[in-house]
Amino acid sequence: MSPPVKVLGHFASPFAHRVEVALQLKGVPYELIQEDLSNKSELLLANNPVHKKVPVLFHGDRAICESLVIVEYIDEVFDGPSLLPSDPYDRAIARFWSDFVDKLTVPFWMAHWAEGEAQKTLVEEVKQKLALLEVQLKGKRWFGGDTIGYVDVAASVLGPWLSMVEEVTGVVVLDEEEYPALRRWSKEYNSYEALKQCVPDRGQLAAFYTERKEKYKMIAKAWLKQ
Repeated sequence: MSPPVKVLGHFASPFAHRVEVALQLKGVPYELIQEDLSNKSELLLANNPVHKKVPVLFHGDRAICESLVIVEYIDEVFDGPSLLPSDPYDRAIARFWSDFVDKLTVPFWMAHWAEGEAQKTLVEEVKQKLALLEVQLKGKRWFGGDTIGYVDVAASVLGPWLSMVEEVTGVVVLDEEEYPALRRWSKEYNSYEALKQCVPDRGQLAAFYTERKEKYKMIAKAWLKQ
């Protein structure tokens, strides 16, 4: 019998969402533990002392941190459809684009919350990278072809979080005319049957971030000064 699987996460975190998506796609039962991000638990601090962030995956008495590391662990350990391709070259390409998307996630997010000239500069930088991602997706249903996979899991911020952050901030970075493939992907991701149990409620997401709008503006301002 396989040890129990638990995820320490938060409904508003696209990084924790990646882990849930991987588990759903692999058909792995799990328990979701909602972390209080304003008052971090001893469970989180003890099991992710380096970054002190969600997600953390518990597989029996083992704890694994960092969302994409967790996703690869899930793919290797559990039965079910493979998220990474079997061919070594294709697997390397998937890892490359997943890393690209992962490094783009925070700048993409901050571009919606930043203000003034700094925002304009950041938006242009992000748009150039999104254009590269658009080319990779063009003509395909999912980043890996006909089947949802590792890169799609990595790109979670372009799923439920996209239209929500546009609504809350009034900023549109991923314009449909410029990035039709990415916008289509976002809509399909949000309605994909296999993910319905773990796609967060849009209204709940919007309420969470609306309430913290000024906080995220301050975070973006500080991030831009780094």
